[in-house]
Amino acid sequence: MSTAQAAVVRAPGAPFRIEPVRLDDVRPHEVLVEVEAAGICHTDLSVRAGHTPFPLPGVLGHEGVGRVAAVGAAVTATAPGDRVLLTFDSCGGCLACQAGRPVQCVHWPALNLFGGTRLDGSTVLRDAAGRALNGKFFGQSSFATLALGSERNVVPVPADLPAELLAPFGCGVQTGAGAVLNVLRPEPGQSLAVFGAGAVGLSAVLAARLTAATRIVAVDLNPARLALARQLGATETVDARTEEVGRLRDLDRILETSGDLRALRTAVAALAVGGVLGVVGAPPKGTELGLDVPQLLDRGPRIVGINQGASLPRQFLPALIELHRAGRFPVDRLVRSYPFEQIEQAAEDARAGRTVKPVLLLR
Repeated sequence: MSTAQAAVVRAPGAPFRIEPVRLDDVRPHEVLVEVEAAGICHTDLSVRAGHTPFPLPGVLGHEGVGRVAAVGAAVTATAPGDRVLLTFDSCGGCLACQAGRPVQCVHWPALNLFGGTRLDGSTVLRDAAGRALNGKFFGQSSFATLALGSERNVVPVPADLPAELLAPFGCGVQTGAGAVLNVLRPEPGQSLAVFGAGAVGLSAVLAARLTAATRIVAVDLNPARLALARQLGATETVDARTEEVGRLRDLDRILETSGDLRALRTAVAALAVGGVLGVVGAPPKGTELGLDVPQLLDRGPRIVGINQGASLPRQFLPALIELHRAGRFPVDRLVRSYPFEQIEQAAEDARAGRTVKPVLLLR
């Protein structure tokens, strides 16, 4: 059993409190990682607010990067001392995993979002008093100095890049870039709009710049983020506070990242005939949207839910990192780092829109 410091959330709406925790022993297919940095994602804050149903008390965090401290007896993909990025988990045995679609893993909800334990129900984390804490959030719970991942959700990464740069690739960057490059795939001369210029949306803008799309539109409420979107490759921006978003029409591809139903409804109406809308933003569970069915029949749009950028992490993440190294994917423009003990300030800066991608430094 190992001991660590972790940011624990005791109940919905409660603050992050750094306290000592104990981790269970490494099992055959598991990997113990000394976390160097972890990004804060909207999903972490949504769970803390009670909007996303991960069980509490628990430890969140799902954009971890660090060094392998120990591996289980059956692990062959990594070894102690390796630098790894932690991403979402998958079982590896179901039909979807075997077909190379781990985001469609039959156990995805339990392994990543709703479980809080291993699949067999065993507890991974305990507090100093020995009481069970929910963990394995996205297979990692990396708001801690040690995280227990699996062989399936660790990806070897370069040792020479800063940890605060690498961390966001595990979810936010992967989600936005993958939505564009793996799913929407704009064709030469087509248009692509991104609703929401947070970390996911701006990663999508960066990815769109790598395609042959000739019109890249960013829509947001924050003027500073819209200015950044232009610097990162958007050819056009729309300030939803002061401009009529409904003027957008005949867009070939749209990515909705905000989770706002009004934005989603506007995006549907803005699609060109045969256009494709990718939905990434997640409102509270049970949220529904009414659609004009005759319009769907007349215009033939496709509305696609996208999880984790439909990524195959072992292939996709190293490719994105190499694009960054080549100067073609400058995700460093999104990142601001904070000491681990300033996690509450980092979360507030993210909520208030002052920081695009806060990253906690744990070592």
